[in-house]
Amino acid sequence: MPVPEKFNAAVVPEPGAQNIVTERSLAPLEDGEVAIRITATAINPVDWKMRDYKVFLSSYPAVLGSDAAGEIAEVGPGVSGFAPGDRVFFQGIIGKYDASTFQQYCRMPAALVAKTPRNITDDEASGVSLASVAVLTAFYDTETGHGLTPPWAPAGDKVGEGKSIVILGGSSSVGQYAIQLARLSGFSRIVTNSSAAHRAHLEALGAHVVLDRATHSAPEDFAAAVTAAGAPLALVLDAISVESTQALGVRVVHATRAAGAHVYVVQPPAGGEVPGLCASGPVATSVRGVLGLGSGPKLRYLSEPLMAHLGGEDGYIARGLFRPNRPAVVPGGLAAVETALAKNKNGVSGEKVVIRPWE
Repeated sequence: MPVPEKFNAAVVPEPGAQNIVTERSLAPLEDGEVAIRITATAINPVDWKMRDYKVFLSSYPAVLGSDAAGEIAEVGPGVSGFAPGDRVFFQGIIGKYDASTFQQYCRMPAALVAKTPRNITDDEASGVSLASVAVLTAFYDTETGHGLTPPWAPAGDKVGEGKSIVILGGSSSVGQYAIQLARLSGFSRIVTNSSAAHRAHLEALGAHVVLDRATHSAPEDFAAAVTAAGAPLALVLDAISVESTQALGVRVVHATRAAGAHVYVVQPPAGGEVPGLCASGPVATSVRGVLGLGSGPKLRYLSEPLMAHLGGEDGYIARGLFRPNRPAVVPGGLAAVETALAKNKNGVSGEKVVIRPWE
């Protein structure tokens, strides 16, 4: 079904305002683009941060949302491999309103879109892209990340052999995908932490050690889990990335005396005690922020093959090698965007908040 001239979207009408539902339209498709009918869109912290802090918003009314699934509505010039009706998932483009996801239709570069395999729902698929691209950047980007060889490249599935990785906040969206990409990269020891309720799930994703956040949160606990395997620490990924967890990450590096290990965070590196901690320990380390914008020209060399290997009937998801976050659907469609944003802002664990724009 072609894209209608008008459709519903949740928009922030002016700085400081909350989302309202109104009508908008898409510009014509350009070369290499597809139009997508969005059936599910996931909520991420960047969504309410853009609304609250007015970042990445070039004009108003603004459309938020950058994580979704749906079906191809139209195929633009120069596109092959997609047809109307194909189920797909994708990371939208932050700040580009025609490619944002709190609306019923969007348009996207086809190279950044993956086909949804039959073994997952659209609700599940909608939460895959953004958080996995954040991990992708931290692990594999040669400019801002650790520069590991990705698992789809030659020997990339063995790059972690004989090494340990610590993932702080394993039950978060980023944490769950970090565990799985670490497993696909062949890490010998994957250590994470969470509440005890999530232990079995995180072990099923690939974690070797899941520390109870309530009782085993000291740097020495992580160090003991690493050293017990005889696999030196390669890096720490802080999936929570507040000041206290960033400081914990630095202390874990110091406790393991892991030369060359750094702490990667999905928010800007913190101030406070963190810079001093980095400089004061037994080994040199740093806290490095990553920005997982898969549409960026400097990251396309990773984001395009990631989507190709996640999607399709022969990809990681279809083969059971990569599991989406468990969705928590907020009913009410686009009118419930603010409710969904509040749910995410108040904190969720072990699941992904999702809305369905057509409800």
